[in-house]
Amino acid sequence: MPDLPLPDGVSLHVDRSAEQIARALAARVAAVLARRLAHSAGASLVVSGGATPLPFFRALSGHSLDWKRVTVLLADERWVPEDDAASNTALVKRHLLVGNAAEARYLPLKVSAETPDQGLKAVHEQLSELVLPLDVVVLGMGNDGHTASLFPDASELPSAMAPENDALVVAMSPASQPNRRITLTRSVLARARYTALHLRGDDKLGTLREACSDLPNVFAMPVRAFLKPGLEVFWSP
Repeated sequence: MPDLPLPDGVSLHVDRSAEQIARALAARVAAVLARRLAHSAGASLVVSGGATPLPFFRALSGHSLDWKRVTVLLADERWVPEDDAASNTALVKRHLLVGNAAEARYLPLKVSAETPDQGLKAVHEQLSELVLPLDVVVLGMGNDGHTASLFPDASELPSAMAPENDALVVAMSPASQPNRRITLTRSVLARARYTALHLRGDDKLGTLREACSDLPNVFAMPVRAFLKPGLEVFWSP
């Protein structure tokens, strides 16, 4: 078990196999969604893009849930067409919204507008039926401490991170990234009923250790805003 100075109330799940930790995360998420569906008309699931969650997507799609009552959306998206290799929507459709999960409702963050700023109104309208708080949020983390598209070098970060900002989404233009992006705001993500952080690699373990060392400094490493009681971290080398 890695020696990490995790805040009180944050739990760590570790496995040497990326496939095994993905299955453990999928089982946990499926159980949370099932409990929510037993007491509510629907449930929401927010996922992250990139390569790390793909085994989790495949494992979760095999779980038997009343998927037609589950609404799936991304924590953030690059402002690129769906046929672009950088599109996370394409990954979600190809690896998660298949098998049992093919019946889930998907809410895209990318619309046809030329820029995320121009598309914000349409995205907000598209998400208008989303019931808050979100039920399940599965986040990732970059080596710079970003999560979702809450990048330290984005000029829009103060607005996106403001606890009093009740907007669902914010357009982001991090200088370090080739694409403009759209992201759910900190306030929306942080109020989720259940949050997991899914990480892979020793480099991410080092980043998490650094994030734990100065929790109040959320603008330097935005993932710090989510290192709070109730968070479950799932890590594999």
